[in-house]
Amino acid sequence: MLLSYRKAGFIFKAAAIAAIGEPYCKQNKLANHLPLFTQLKRTDMKLKVVLFAAVSLLIATSIYAQSSAQLRAGINLANISVTDNGRVNEAHQLTSFQVGIIGDLPLSSFFSFQPGLIYTGKGAKAQSGDENSSNYYKATFNPYYLEIPANFVVKLPLGTSSKLFVGAGPYLAMGVSGKNKVEGKVLGVAFNRETSIEFSNDDPSTLNYEEGAGFGIMKRFDYGLNGTAGIEGKSIVLGVNYGLGLAKLQSGSNSSEDNNNKNRVFSVTVGFRL
Repeated sequence: MLLSYRKAGFIFKAAAIAAIGEPYCKQNKLANHLPLFTQLKRTDMKLKVVLFAAVSLLIATSIYAQSSAQLRAGINLANISVTDNGRVNEAHQLTSFQVGIIGDLPLSSFFSFQPGLIYTGKGAKAQSGDENSSNYYKATFNPYYLEIPANFVVKLPLGTSSKLFVGAGPYLAMGVSGKNKVEGKVLGVAFNRETSIEFSNDDPSTLNYEEGAGFGIMKRFDYGLNGTAGIEGKSIVLGVNYGLGLAKLQSGSNSSEDNNNKNRVFSVTVGFRL
């Protein structure tokens, strides 16, 4: 079911908190073959995940083979837009993390191309009441993606051994895992629930159709724009990044309709140059 988080005057729309399960088949003949169809669907999805992972590994290997690369990790302050113009509610901000490898391919003395491969957490949360009270509710939506950023970066000298950098570029991400968690109390009685996030079985080559879309199921692929800035030293790189998602999270929805229900991620990172 698609969650709407309601709290005294606002409505928070995130993605699915739970999957709707297998589709209901009225015809007995189709119902008898449902396990086979389900198995084929899962096999097809596994092949796509393996293919994406193989491409990602190839990119990571190519990055490592270049003259410069960095192992990067950081904290994500993730959120999801809740208005048609793309604004977020700061109260729904969720802390997550990222880790990966970023390449640095010099195009000139001050300009570089920085492709990468990162495992990154996104999502949002909603809360009503205090956890010490008798009535309390908290829900977190935390999907994880394999993300390929591709930033173009300008570097300016900052002293003898450091550089100031600023850049931007697109990213493509594939949802690979994630959890929905709900916890709280009703009249002092505690409850909690945890479910895995379900992604669509989308084939990116079919641009006008999303396989496996359904109510409460997330889009498999996310894409958007990155902005990055920071300071680069001899061995350590300190940076801040902002990811502006352009794809809606709910499967089957039209991403170009408006900017509601899209990922927004601000990150603070540290990189160790290889």
